[in-house]
Amino acid sequence: MMDFNVGDVVKMKKAHPCGSDEWEILRVGADFRIKCKGCGHLVMLPRVKFEKNVKKIVE
Repeated sequence: MMDFNVGDVVKMKKAHPCGSDEWEILRVGADFRIKCKGCGHLVMLPRVKFEKNVKKIVE
């Protein structure tokens, strides 16, 4: 179980279509709002799906 905080940069298992696999966490709770570090796309994910797809915390 990893501890996630706003501002952390995480590496996901799958890359975004823009080619980047690093995302910045903007909101933590029951849902996570994350921002692609490559193109700036914003995505909301349920906590369960987010935790399943995270590979590691980069920063």
